[in-house]
Amino acid sequence: MAKMKVPTADEIMGMWQVSGLKEKLIFTFFAIAMFRFGAHIPLFGIDPETFQEIIRSGAGGNIIGFLDLFSGGALGRISIFALGIGPFITASIIMQLLAAAIPALEKLQKEEGEEGRRKLSQYTRRFTVGLALFQSFVFMTYLTRIKALEADSALSLTFIGAVLTLTAGATFIMWLAELITERGIGNGGSILIFIGILAGIPFYAERTGELVSGQAGLQLALVILLLIFFATIVMIIIMQEAMRKVIIVNARRQVGNKVYGGVNTHIPFKLNPGGVMPIIFAVAILLFPTTILSVAGQANIPPGIFKDIITFLSDSLFNPGGMVYYMLYFLLIVGLTFFYASIMPNMQPREIAQNLKKYGSSIPGIKPGKPTADALEKILGRVTFIGAIGLGLVALIPGLATSFTKITPLQGIGATALIIMVGVALDFINQIKTHLLARQYEGFLKQ
Repeated sequence: MAKMKVPTADEIMGMWQVSGLKEKLIFTFFAIAMFRFGAHIPLFGIDPETFQEIIRSGAGGNIIGFLDLFSGGALGRISIFALGIGPFITASIIMQLLAAAIPALEKLQKEEGEEGRRKLSQYTRRFTVGLALFQSFVFMTYLTRIKALEADSALSLTFIGAVLTLTAGATFIMWLAELITERGIGNGGSILIFIGILAGIPFYAERTGELVSGQAGLQLALVILLLIFFATIVMIIIMQEAMRKVIIVNARRQVGNKVYGGVNTHIPFKLNPGGVMPIIFAVAILLFPTTILSVAGQANIPPGIFKDIITFLSDSLFNPGGMVYYMLYFLLIVGLTFFYASIMPNMQPREIAQNLKKYGSSIPGIKPGKPTADALEKILGRVTFIGAIGLGLVALIPGLATSFTKITPLQGIGATALIIMVGVALDFINQIKTHLLARQYEGFLKQ
């Protein structure tokens, strides 16, 4: 057996310099630093203590604390980045759904190449700005009602300036996320969500420590909860890395005296093709009506049918700690996993079958052409179904365990944030590996 060669320090430094990985990582960390710096710049004319008191008391419902977790505390501080990456993620989701439903947008995405995708990106940016403007207006109206904003009406300069500042902050975060995707490592939107969650962990850990201090029963429950979290992390990693390999037989071709092909390969279909994106999309979809209902619940609406409907929706359907909310969350994850699989270029059965037939390759025991496409469609359907159900269950387990153990400060981290953190971290590592493999450093990665 050949002895593995351990790379020297000079070889590692050479790899680091030649691959261009250093520049990408430095740019990513610099963008993250800008994001965290902006999260601490307060909005002018705001009394953050009033809003913080509402978060601590829970008067605003679980949704405010949940949103604050994903903004890395920027919402709680009412900083210029209070809206976070939410408007951009929501706009991206809506544009992807519209692209699948509207033929003109689908044509831009699939048939017009880079130019079409550039136009779609431009539409997404414009929609993000409009959505951020709407969300900032609703948020500032809410702050005005709870007397956290030093303004009498929506026509005051303080109110208008705050709305425009929040919109500009959300637009800047969108630009930062796109730069990370283009020039850095990983998906920019996912990275910023990951950093926001990571920044909120010390605060949630401190609150958990205060809750279990001096209570043996809760301390035991915390140990059980942490073990469930660890088991969930293992399950997430399995879900992210598992794949179904479809064996492909390549035809032999003779060129002169040499024979090419004839070697069996495989097509890898990931069990969870969407990665962490179905989770992020499901959260973004649920946050929109939940935020509107939370703000409407604080408004001075007179008692009546309209008030009763808002209360019912807030307490029953869209309560982040309720069973109905968990069911909606589960169904959204399952549906979005199928949706994401349907739009991925490497998971299109008919296109794959055409390419296999074109190059003389086939699946053993299956005729080329339509039979191959049907077989691949059946395989993809089963794989995606298992992955979607598994991802939905993994998303529910920590949240239900948190509710059962009564360790409420970790509720936000347990159900959703944990999956996003692990998924983004795995994607980040895999992109680094792919970057190195592209420059022929496979030998180093196997060490």
